[in-house]
Amino acid sequence: MDVSYIILAVPVFFALIGIELLAARLLRSDYYRFSDSMSDLSCGMVQQVVGVFLKTAIFGAYVFVYGRLRVATLPERSVLVWAACFLGIDFLYYWFHRTSHRVNAVWATHVVHHQSEDFNLAVALRQAAFQEAFSWLYYLPLAVLGFPPLVFLAAVTANTLYQFWIHTRAIGKLGPLEWVLNTPSHHRVHHGRNPKYIDRNYAGALIVWDRMFGTFQEEEDEPVYGITTPLGSWNPVWANVHYWVELFGLARATRRAGDRFRLFLAPPGWRPAELGGFQPAPEVDAAYRKFDIAVPSGVKVYVFVQFLGALAFGAVFVFREKDWPLMGRVAAAAAIVVTLAVLSGLLERRRWAALAERLRLVVAAVVVAGAAVGTGLPALAAAALLAAAGFALWLSRVVPPALTIGAAAPSGSSRR
Repeated sequence: MDVSYIILAVPVFFALIGIELLAARLLRSDYYRFSDSMSDLSCGMVQQVVGVFLKTAIFGAYVFVYGRLRVATLPERSVLVWAACFLGIDFLYYWFHRTSHRVNAVWATHVVHHQSEDFNLAVALRQAAFQEAFSWLYYLPLAVLGFPPLVFLAAVTANTLYQFWIHTRAIGKLGPLEWVLNTPSHHRVHHGRNPKYIDRNYAGALIVWDRMFGTFQEEEDEPVYGITTPLGSWNPVWANVHYWVELFGLARATRRAGDRFRLFLAPPGWRPAELGGFQPAPEVDAAYRKFDIAVPSGVKVYVFVQFLGALAFGAVFVFREKDWPLMGRVAAAAAIVVTLAVLSGLLERRRWAALAERLRLVVAAVVVAGAAVGTGLPALAAAALLAAAGFALWLSRVVPPALTIGAAAPSGSSRR
């Protein structure tokens, strides 16, 4: 997928998130929590940054198959071709999505989207960094059938954009539309960790696939959101790797080579007999409270300001990455990911986070100042150094030593 189309929609996404947030405040509803939403948006940024390195190969593979293996050449300007392509994408997305919940190794690339214990429009932007490295395979039949690459690109983007608005608790059931379209009500079910809701409603835009293939579930009561063993972290890096860590840990504890291999292809919850056998999804504990860590408002403001800076730099990176050398792209991507990880550490009150943030400010200031001096802009170099000093002073005021408590290590997740 061409990530720039999604980036272009980001201002609209944020405007709608703002409207939902305002509505939640007016209704006194608990739709949003600051740290959780920052984690959602950080995961989305990591996905976009990683996508810079994946998109060319993935779209190139579609173009290659279309050029070498297609059985027909469908017209680009036909409305029927566009409609058929969208329908085909939605059908194939259903099967990819279903696979991603039923195969451990694929669930590891998708679990990020389900980790939030809230459900709101920010969750729609919480995407896994490496999901597209697998999902693109499902769309190759469209290239073989002869759907032009640009038609495919536009249609798959439209399908993704459709799925944004269904991540909300603010919209109830929509009458007859519920029979055909994937709606907020249907998608709330999909994000629930109640046993009756798990592995249901895989649809992208059309719920008819779930009705046809026996995976539909009506929303009967308010779901409890998240995965069955909560992540317990705001860190976007840990969010993307924790399930792999769990899988390899289980593999090391498994004696038989065949069971180790099966572990990666089995559904979430499967265990070899020696590790207790299949672990069904537990009932929701009525006494359970969502993961949260209290932090002062000053820390939240600091994190939000730094996040906005990372977001602006990330947008420039995504749009202009082709103008940068490979090592420049790698360095920029690493800087964004490290920034988001350190900010999450501040929200988790990690002992290392304040020191890591100071080091990050120093490195960023030196890099920017060096580049500015090298291009004959001494005023910019001075501004970078002053900004870093100002942020460091601000940080010392909002994160005194007593505030860092060394939160417990985040847990893993056996399944949703």
